[in-house]
Amino acid sequence: MARSRRAAQPLFPRGPGLGFRTLLLLVLSFGLWFADQRSPDLLLQVRGGIQWLLQPVQWLAAVPQGVSNATAGVRSYQSLLSENRQLKEEQLKQQARLLRFAALEAENRRIRQLLASSSALEEKVLIAEIVATSQDPYRHQISLNKGARDGVYLGQALVDAYGVMGQVIRVYPTGSTAMLITDPGHGIPVEINRTGLQTIARGGGDGRVLSLPFLPGNADVKVGDLLVSSSLGGRFPGGYPVGEIFDVRRTTGEHFMQASAYPAARLDQGRQALLVWSERPEPALPAAAEAAPTPGTPGAAAATGAKP
Repeated sequence: MARSRRAAQPLFPRGPGLGFRTLLLLVLSFGLWFADQRSPDLLLQVRGGIQWLLQPVQWLAAVPQGVSNATAGVRSYQSLLSENRQLKEEQLKQQARLLRFAALEAENRRIRQLLASSSALEEKVLIAEIVATSQDPYRHQISLNKGARDGVYLGQALVDAYGVMGQVIRVYPTGSTAMLITDPGHGIPVEINRTGLQTIARGGGDGRVLSLPFLPGNADVKVGDLLVSSSLGGRFPGGYPVGEIFDVRRTTGEHFMQASAYPAARLDQGRQALLVWSERPEPALPAAAEAAPTPGTPGAAAATGAKP
């Protein structure tokens, strides 16, 4: 019997009808409105209590948004770090390029100065690249990328945009070696531009000074006098700056006086120089190139114009 009663009950029991629930909500709303009109403070307290009870729910509802914002913030921070790293790398690359451009600009300026100085020379000239310098502190020599195939010959003068640098002492088929005027084994005939006095300027050996040891004791020489190359011997173009006197020493009772000068050429700057054809090349060029004497020997002094 009990089982038949349970079986007789409906599967979905029906509650109050929709109209009754609507009426109940209307009565409840009207009661709340009336209470709010009569006593506003009462409902404010009720609202405050309900809001306090719902705070945990609101906090839980805001957790996903907070986690999303934090994740976005971390991603944004990592993105900024990566972008900052890339910008720094790009800045280093640009700085390196600027340095390279500055070096190229300086090199172009020196080449323009060389070309401008070559226009003032009536002789044939050739721009040569300085590919190496001597590591010996007592030998001031440089290697050039022009040789016998380019017409370079022994004793050929080497100048830059500011003055005489030296002369060729060895010639190879595709290269050559030049001795600078500051080498202790080099001597060049010079003329004091102010008075026309002829003398010899020898290398001081330190790469920065020229010495004039054969000046007469009563010579008219002053600090600041300009030394220019003499065309005697035909090795160097005449009238080209060689140096400027900065020290004059006179000794009582001596037949000669001593003077020192700074080279006019910038021997330690730039990578280009001018080879000047100021005399006729020697006829046996290949033999001279192969059997070029070593600097410091009598043969080298005769071939280059350096002091013995």
